[in-house]
Amino acid sequence: MADDTRWPTFRAGEQPRAVVVAVQTRGVDDGEVESSIAELERLAKTLGLAPIGRITQRRPTLAPGVVLGEGKLRELATWTGGPGVVAPYQKPGHAAHDDEGDDADDAAEAAAVASTELAPDAPRATVVLVDHDLSPTQQRNLEKASGVDVLDRTSVILEIFQRHAKTREAMLQVEIARLKYLAPRLRESSGGADRVRGGVGGKGAGETSLELDRRRIRDRIAELNHELAQIEGDADIRRHRRSDLPTVALVGYTNAGKSSLMRALTTTDVYIADKLFATLDTTVRRLQPPTEPPILVTDTVGFIKKLPHDLVASFRSTLDEARDADLLLHVIDASDPAHADQLAVTREVLGELGAREMPTWLLLNKIDRVDAAGRALLAERYPDALRLSAKLPADVAALRDKMIELFAGALEEVELDVPWAAQRVIHSIHERATVLAEAHHDAGTRVRLRAPARVVAALRAELEPPA
Repeated sequence: MADDTRWPTFRAGEQPRAVVVAVQTRGVDDGEVESSIAELERLAKTLGLAPIGRITQRRPTLAPGVVLGEGKLRELATWTGGPGVVAPYQKPGHAAHDDEGDDADDAAEAAAVASTELAPDAPRATVVLVDHDLSPTQQRNLEKASGVDVLDRTSVILEIFQRHAKTREAMLQVEIARLKYLAPRLRESSGGADRVRGGVGGKGAGETSLELDRRRIRDRIAELNHELAQIEGDADIRRHRRSDLPTVALVGYTNAGKSSLMRALTTTDVYIADKLFATLDTTVRRLQPPTEPPILVTDTVGFIKKLPHDLVASFRSTLDEARDADLLLHVIDASDPAHADQLAVTREVLGELGAREMPTWLLLNKIDRVDAAGRALLAERYPDALRLSAKLPADVAALRDKMIELFAGALEEVELDVPWAAQRVIHSIHERATVLAEAHHDAGTRVRLRAPARVVAALRAELEPPA
């Protein structure tokens, strides 16, 4: 396999330093650039990198082949210790014959290195992160100029997905997207131009090692797609079996608090971490305490700006959980200054999935982190949204009651007297209703509860003496 199939590797316990590069192109304002860079730095920290600097440049478009202008390339080299210039391309195995030209190139490179030499105690970045999608040529040229590994935004997201995937389905989905990303970035090694003879008796031009590598990747993707289709078939069967039950799907931007809300609603040990893309695998749990009929809650993978299309395609079966739900809970981090952009990104992805017109409740989560003035602005901007914090039990209980009312009818608050002879009904009450108070007396137990009207009627029927 060609030498570009590997990703940067670092020693255990090491926190590599990174410098972030962004170009402010025409039509992009300062706030958008700042928000995007800050998000890339959070992605870097999730990946275990330590951002130590930023390099930005205003240009109508990315510089052809190198992204940045000459001056900014030299500035980048001050962070990495690289030459700051891109040497002229030479085919593998072909030496230049113009000694005078070589001397000029060497002198230019030496001058660039001298002009960008770091102070002895200055921190050096060992990775460059670019807040754009790079072509193979752009990535290669930036690596030459900086002298270190270069990762674009897509490769950072792919690497995070690969590290966080736990189930076989998620691992397959990520590997497919990663191979599609790597295929056009393969390039010949210095000795890779030799052809492997093809055909019977070794006749024919055969394939170069690069062509072989690309064919192997195509074959591997086909193999992974076949295995993924089988897993997706099983998932479709499971979705069909529970299609008669009301289902609520949590959707939203990554790190908006979906998993925290999932844990609060279902009282299950869903993985929670203050990281981007902490959850990649779809989780389905029953709303707790149990309701009648049971309401299923689904946690889905988070979205992000510039989410790679191959990842959206690979995770389409996982995201189908959202499309097939009866209700979407669109969770927003109300404390994030960029929440409006995040809302737009999520709606865009939902549109791609065909779920834009589904019944949706907008949830402004983490409202406990927003001051009074901020809450007033949110109430004005999103008058129909529910404002809550997944960490406050009262807020979660209010959301739960609203969901039950939607699927099971209006809630009633009643008191029931359960005689000692019918104490078995107490267990049923705790399973099917929210118990507000419970007290024992001489004749039995008095329970104050809240439940849908039909559940109250069913409990009363259980308490009636047999005819």
